[in-house]
Amino acid sequence: MTPVILTLNAGSSSLKFRVFSRDGLVRLAKGAVSRIGGAATLKAGLTGSEEVPVPLAEGADHAVALKGVLDWVMAHGADWQIGAVAHRIVHGGTKYTESTLVTPEVMADLEALIPYAPLHQPHGLEAIRASDALLGHIPDVACFDTAFHTGRDPLFTHFALPPELYEMGVRRYGFHGLSYQWLAHVLETDRPDLARGRVIAAHLGNGASLCALHDGRSVDTTMGMTAVDGVPMGTRSGAVDPGAILLLKRSFGMSLTKIEDLLYNRSGLLGLSGKSNDVAALLADGSETSRFALDYFCMRVAQAAAGLAVSLGGVDALVFTGGIGENAAPIRERVAERLAPLGTFETLVIDANEERMMAMEALRLIG
Repeated sequence: MTPVILTLNAGSSSLKFRVFSRDGLVRLAKGAVSRIGGAATLKAGLTGSEEVPVPLAEGADHAVALKGVLDWVMAHGADWQIGAVAHRIVHGGTKYTESTLVTPEVMADLEALIPYAPLHQPHGLEAIRASDALLGHIPDVACFDTAFHTGRDPLFTHFALPPELYEMGVRRYGFHGLSYQWLAHVLETDRPDLARGRVIAAHLGNGASLCALHDGRSVDTTMGMTAVDGVPMGTRSGAVDPGAILLLKRSFGMSLTKIEDLLYNRSGLLGLSGKSNDVAALLADGSETSRFALDYFCMRVAQAAAGLAVSLGGVDALVFTGGIGENAAPIRERVAERLAPLGTFETLVIDANEERMMAMEALRLIG
């Protein structure tokens, strides 16, 4: 039998998976279930092979989606033996500063954090419950997007609010930590000179943030208490004047549910362009609104990077990652142009690989 590690990344209507060999963490397979809750479809393939769609039951939930994934894994890897399931969990709060084996106590703690990540946390926990029901004898590992940012100076974790609110959990946590942890690992392996220096990492995708790293550790980051803060994203607003939110509620009568939907699902590139949250589509469209949306995005990313340069006391390298950061050269160029006042620094592109980072964390924990 070949020992393998399964990684899961659960969204509201999707479940992405990877299979890695335990020996060397070679990726053996990848796939995803889309449209969970509707006409769910699993699309998967072995590494080097075409991904083939497999319809699932209409209205499938995360448990049914995971069952479909496991059936596919068992059918295509007859000699694979799953040794651990690593789950991407958005919020670990202040208690979980590194990946951890899941226990009932851990689950209770993570459920208490749902109000801090209401559109992300529940789906990750649902995937853990489904995994436990289907593979109860196999350890589940929770890998947190917040963990990499723990240990920062209080200057970068506070809001300008009374201290009792900080103690209640109203603080800047930061997210995309698995992506930044992977970048730090790659730099340490391939560019130790930069790893020890001042690096601004830009994780730009449908979700977007930036992180200031020094000596491979998070110093500052653009996301705060929730994953809607910071720079604009595909459909998320990024930072908005809190007074504007109060106005929507008080003067325009918008419910909290509608405001939440606005900030998470109808803003960002989609809201600014009125067309799409897909950068490739906006670049191809070329209309005035599409150009404005992209110019606004690039300006805000550059402004955020300049602010992080202050946090670091300078910058030695700017690293792009994520779907936009890796594939949209015009966006990288526009951001770099706006950062010209910072002087000379190196610009790199490193492919995101949060899943392999999760597999590495799982391997570390199970030994």
